[in-house]
Amino acid sequence: MLELLQDYGVLGLFFGAFFAATVIPFSSEVLLTGVLIAGVNPLHAFFAATLGNWIGGLTSYYVGHLGRWDIIERWFGVKEEKLVKQKARIEKYGSVIAFFTWLPLIGDLLAIGLGFYRIDVIKSAIFMLIGRSIRFALWISLFYYVGERILQYKFL
Repeated sequence: MLELLQDYGVLGLFFGAFFAATVIPFSSEVLLTGVLIAGVNPLHAFFAATLGNWIGGLTSYYVGHLGRWDIIERWFGVKEEKLVKQKARIEKYGSVIAFFTWLPLIGDLLAIGLGFYRIDVIKSAIFMLIGRSIRFALWISLFYYVGERILQYKFL
């Protein structure tokens, strides 16, 4: 497994983070941790994870912007009723909600909702980038602060 992560490293992390932010329910933190364990430069890993995940989030925004329920329900599993329930929140907080699109379970719904309700794409993209950047910076910091100590312990 480490060889695979070393071989595909940053590029694999980029695509994995992209897909994790779109149609595949997967944690990009798992990939990020794997490439860090494999010895990939943390700064390269940060940029690959952030950019891949951000572009994936923007893809979700765009799918919402298209407003095609067949695509939204089939590929993202978001029902029309859920999105309609989010309308008041999305209109109240606007593009600031994009900061939270990295959150598991609700992130896709938020990104799709921002696009569907035509919330400012530039502001949404900026807030989305800030939120995802902070997420990965904290994860990498946590890995180096705690992760290496955990690797020293044998669980079995």
